[in-house]
Amino acid sequence: MSHRIFFIILSTLTLSACTTIRPIDSSIAPAQSQRFSHEDFDRVLHRFVNDNGRVDYTGLKADSEQFERYYQQVALYSPDNSSSSFKHESDRLAYWINAYNAAVIKTVLSYYPISSIEQVKPPLALFFLPDKTGFFVFQKPSFGRSTTSLYYLENSVIRKRFAEPRVHFALNCASRGCPKLPRYAFNGDQLQQQLDFEARKFFSESRNFKIDHETQTVYLSSILDWYHDDFVDWHQAQYPEQEASLLKYVALYVKPEQASFLRGKGAAYGIEFLPYDWGLNDQKALPK
Repeated sequence: MSHRIFFIILSTLTLSACTTIRPIDSSIAPAQSQRFSHEDFDRVLHRFVNDNGRVDYTGLKADSEQFERYYQQVALYSPDNSSSSFKHESDRLAYWINAYNAAVIKTVLSYYPISSIEQVKPPLALFFLPDKTGFFVFQKPSFGRSTTSLYYLENSVIRKRFAEPRVHFALNCASRGCPKLPRYAFNGDQLQQQLDFEARKFFSESRNFKIDHETQTVYLSSILDWYHDDFVDWHQAQYPEQEASLLKYVALYVKPEQASFLRGKGAAYGIEFLPYDWGLNDQKALPK
């Protein structure tokens, strides 16, 4: 079998095996406002997410009306089909971040109870693909009357359209290794402050950043490894007079004494990336 034929067969199997994640009731369309509102999602996050970024999936599944109303709004309107509701770039980016996080929650609820997104498997015929493709590639949430995978949304929409590496501290993939899911929705008016806050919060946690002077090692979340170029390229563009590095990017969001070290002697330290925890960010999984 030629590579071309194999690719065509694989593509056909992949497309036919995808699951569309639809709103529960798509017959009632919420009215489109002059500016897209994230108020429903904000209330849902405040109610069902705790300070550790863990989600009460059991409670949310039992009382999902407000969340479903928001997801239905996301499924109907986006910057791609309703540009008048997203006049500023910050409004568009806030939408895509919230839409991604809401779509992740919606997908989890579609399969809950599960203990990890890895339990959402790819089709049996494509058993050779990594487990995570079942969740990130083969599920197709709805955005502005179109469906696409979470993988495509992150890499071909958010990362491609917006040169903003702080999104990696705002996007949440329903796993314990992720940045903590905030108890609020992002919005265009406050987006810069919110992204800055999330970046600083991310690096304040030892699971994401720590310095071991005994071994002369800086430990970082695997996110900094997976998206290395996003961070370094942005830093180089913002500070062209400096030689960009991962540690110089991190230095922008840590305590002053840590920042000074990373820009100086820390450059001689090795970097190791911490294992990623793919367990579900479920409140039920927390120790009492």
